[in-house]
Amino acid sequence: MAVESDADLAELFATDVSGVAGTYTPDGGSASTVNGIFGNIYFEIPGGETSIEGKNASFNCRTSDVSAAAHGDTLVVAGTTYTVRGVQADGTGATTLILEA
Repeated sequence: MAVESDADLAELFATDVSGVAGTYTPDGGSASTVNGIFGNIYFEIPGGETSIEGKNASFNCRTSDVSAAAHGDTLVVAGTTYTVRGVQADGTGATTLILEA
């Protein structure tokens, strides 16, 4: 059972509160505007003589906005097109899309 309602989550992810607008397109489907919280966190995995560095892009939004999200869908945020590589619904009405540029 969700702690917040879908309306509460819509308010949280609104662009005038904490969210940004993205254009979500299911593979073979029509594009729609989705509000959410975008993150692109730097990471480093240290190793002996070589380390691995990168960024881990994600977009947290309402599950109802991406209820059929799947690998291969796309999301455009701030002019960059990302491919959905993971879909993590948390069971509370929010979903995190794991993205690859």
